[in-house]
Amino acid sequence: MKTVTSLIPARLDRLPWSRFHTMIIVGLGTAWILDGLEVQIVAANGFAETLDMSTEQITRAATVYLVGQVVGSLVFGALTDRIGRKKLFILTLAVYLVGSGIAGLSNSVWFLYIWRFVAGAGIGGEYSAINATIDELIPSKYRGRVDLIVNGTYWGGVMIGAIATIFLLDPAIFPIDWGWRIGFFIGPVLGLILIMIRRHIPESPRWMLTHGQGDRAESVVEGIEKDVQDKGHEIPAVDDSKALTIKPEEKLPFRQLAHVFLKLYPQRTVLGITLMVTQSFLYNAIFFTYAIVLETFYGVSHSSAGKYMIPFALGSLLGPILLGRLFDTIGRRKMIFATYGISAVILAVSAVLFSINVLGPVTHTIFWCVAFFFASAGASAAYLTVSEIFPIEVRGQAISYFFSIAQIAGALAPAIYGVLIGTGEARGPLVWGYLMGSAIMMAGGLVAWFLGIDAENKGLEDVADPLTKETPTVPER
Repeated sequence: MKTVTSLIPARLDRLPWSRFHTMIIVGLGTAWILDGLEVQIVAANGFAETLDMSTEQITRAATVYLVGQVVGSLVFGALTDRIGRKKLFILTLAVYLVGSGIAGLSNSVWFLYIWRFVAGAGIGGEYSAINATIDELIPSKYRGRVDLIVNGTYWGGVMIGAIATIFLLDPAIFPIDWGWRIGFFIGPVLGLILIMIRRHIPESPRWMLTHGQGDRAESVVEGIEKDVQDKGHEIPAVDDSKALTIKPEEKLPFRQLAHVFLKLYPQRTVLGITLMVTQSFLYNAIFFTYAIVLETFYGVSHSSAGKYMIPFALGSLLGPILLGRLFDTIGRRKMIFATYGISAVILAVSAVLFSINVLGPVTHTIFWCVAFFFASAGASAAYLTVSEIFPIEVRGQAISYFFSIAQIAGALAPAIYGVLIGTGEARGPLVWGYLMGSAIMMAGGLVAWFLGIDAENKGLEDVADPLTKETPTVPER
């Protein structure tokens, strides 16, 4: 392929906010609402009575979903870098729609597990395609806060699911065998609307540029600029010194991928894995056992558990929204350290209070709400970090690899904590589990402090040179 010199990345980064960028958030970002809705329906375990499931089988349903996410992330992540972002964020959503819809028809545990796996595979693929697309289309000035808010919308889905389960799992309103099934159908209905919006979202011009589609990339960027100007916005000129010279490649061999992660950016690899693993383990440990803890230790009913999830989800949603701007101003490294560390301290305090039996369902929920206000922002920043600190040619795979490693660790958490909960006769095992989760988050914050990358307000190509760039610079770390 011919070498191409282009200002496309700099032109995308200097754009003012416009309707186009809002469409990106609505069409792509709302996918996490589906994920949050999906896991909340499962966390409420309304199907347990219909399918006669034990506590271990309920937590295993969460593990199966997470394993599906791992497989989907690995398969679709590689395709995201190879055949493009747009093809994948359409395909992965379709896979999710099928898996979730059929899971709602389950009449046996194994049937539920199979289609939960399929739904998880679709959502796992979404993480790579969507995070890569958002970071490559959103101007650098807004990239941090937008990425956090988009990933945080997951908790909007949790809220929808929590509110829905209050009614769906109330036997006075819906039969026990039908309420949870209706919950599984909500996501596919919303997903069909999203597919229609996504058809209007273009392929990433950055991806096209590195894959020999310079003319198409130029056409897309010109269309975006025209749309911005038509809305009355002025667009500043771009200095020619910002031009990149790219020699496109269709596919990178695996040895070059290994070179990027292990030789070129080894400290960034450690940073990405640590942030993703620590947040995933804590989140899955708390979230997937949330209703079980309330029911086992505080006597909260199935249908009432959803009421306690609403404030928890609200706090987790507000964290990325209210703190997101600070990741672009104070900076990535400082804010990740702060959010991970504060959440760790709050969880440790709640564990001690839980151990001496001074908490009730309301006070325990308050502690969880405050802790995850910070933890949610930090977790969203972990996805942002992995997405922006590696070259564009491996961005989708970087997200998929680190996400998969994190989900493998996270998939163990519900099973481990399910055993720690047991029958609820003793609190000690679960207390140690909470303290372990707190220590894991603190470790993640410390790694961010020492190895974090100050990527705020920088173009993606300034954070990590494209591998296909002519005479790329060699990073210090």
